[in-house]
Amino acid sequence: MTTPRDFEFILAGRPARSETPAPITCPYDDQVIARTWWASAEDLEHATQAAVEAAPAMRALPAYRRAEILRAVASFLRAERDDVAWTLAGEVGKPIRDARTEVDRAVTTFEVAAEEARRLGGEVIPMDLAPHGAGRGAISRRFTLGPIAAISPFNFPLNLSAHKLAPAIAAGNPIVLKPASKTPISAVRLGRYLVQAGLPEGALSVLPLSRQHGDRMVGDDRFKLLTFTGSSAVGWDMKRRAGKKRVLLELGGNAGVIVDETADVDLAAARVAAGGFALAGQSCISVQRVLVQERVFDRFARALAERVSRLKVGHPLDPETELGPMVDKGEVDRVDAWVREALDAGGRALTGGRKISDAVYAATVLTDVPETARVCADEVFAPVVVLARFGPFEDAIAAVNRSVFGLQAGVFTNDLNRALAAYETIETGGVVVNDVPTWRIDHMPYGGVKDSGLGREGPRYSIEEMTELKLLVINRA
Repeated sequence: MTTPRDFEFILAGRPARSETPAPITCPYDDQVIARTWWASAEDLEHATQAAVEAAPAMRALPAYRRAEILRAVASFLRAERDDVAWTLAGEVGKPIRDARTEVDRAVTTFEVAAEEARRLGGEVIPMDLAPHGAGRGAISRRFTLGPIAAISPFNFPLNLSAHKLAPAIAAGNPIVLKPASKTPISAVRLGRYLVQAGLPEGALSVLPLSRQHGDRMVGDDRFKLLTFTGSSAVGWDMKRRAGKKRVLLELGGNAGVIVDETADVDLAAARVAAGGFALAGQSCISVQRVLVQERVFDRFARALAERVSRLKVGHPLDPETELGPMVDKGEVDRVDAWVREALDAGGRALTGGRKISDAVYAATVLTDVPETARVCADEVFAPVVVLARFGPFEDAIAAVNRSVFGLQAGVFTNDLNRALAAYETIETGGVVVNDVPTWRIDHMPYGGVKDSGLGREGPRYSIEEMTELKLLVINRA
């Protein structure tokens, strides 16, 4: 690590700082990697009012200018890729190779949003479907919604902030973003890039706020939409308190994977090893439950345990590191307690099942765990994967659907009928065939059902949430 750098937050389109510094530490070794400042309640009020006042300028901003601004941010990210990745690796504890991938994904997110800004339009609607509609025509268009309140999580602080900022700008809305308290630097950098790209004054604030101050955004009626990514309990409570504003929720999951007897078992094991342990499992679509057909269970379990046991643990800035720290030492203790509970209930650890350090939990594969154990029923959000056997394919689908979550699911099969049956009957926002539910590309509609959320992200789909559809009917008579 080098000398920590200062990153001023963005207040109403300008760099700012307060009297309260916020040192940001690497969760692997607690070394300070950067410093920003805590924004105050007064800063939030300033930002909110500035967003309201900037709404007319954003509404009038031509589509080509919105696209230029977004493409400029993509260029800034591309030019500073390694430095931004260093920031990500440091503040999240994310292995540097994964951090570089996140930067690349953020570039894509801004580029796709720029394209969507240029084709944001409407349609011609026939009115003569009934006699009293004869002689009339109609068009629809999408109009800007107004100020947006956004709250992003710690685990993908660059790209998940991009998924809020880029569509808001593409749609012509001012936005106030509260990044995660532990990982605000990447979002602050995005804010700086947007300001440099020529965003109208007051249209953007990126504020490191305490939860208490940030919570004021939820009930503030000056915001027309609240977009939140985080835990299910927090998200649904926010929706309850949000009043009349629109709410877009991307929440938790305990992603299920089905591996049937026709599947490529080695491929499935390799992809589960990748999808269950990237970012130490701290992703809402990290593989958590794997249902394996009983005839191939033993082969799959051996292949997976062998791969997982070879994952290299180390410092996030080591290019060889595959498994890094969890975001908080308390999380390591929580996960260990959940694993101990599963083992005490009759489960077995095929590999892992222990703390490596105060910051790192070993990549763990469990089996024979009761479905009611927390590592199965809740969101473990850790490097833990649980295996279970099934007989008929329908039983595996039923097991996936018994979860209160429904974000994404993966199905490994070479039977087309089963793939289609899974798509039609699994209760999730997305089904990925012959890959893990952790797979995502940033322009796709992404979101969940049940406790996993409300609405969809992906620039095109977020823009639909962040605009108002308006109809014009003309009587030509």
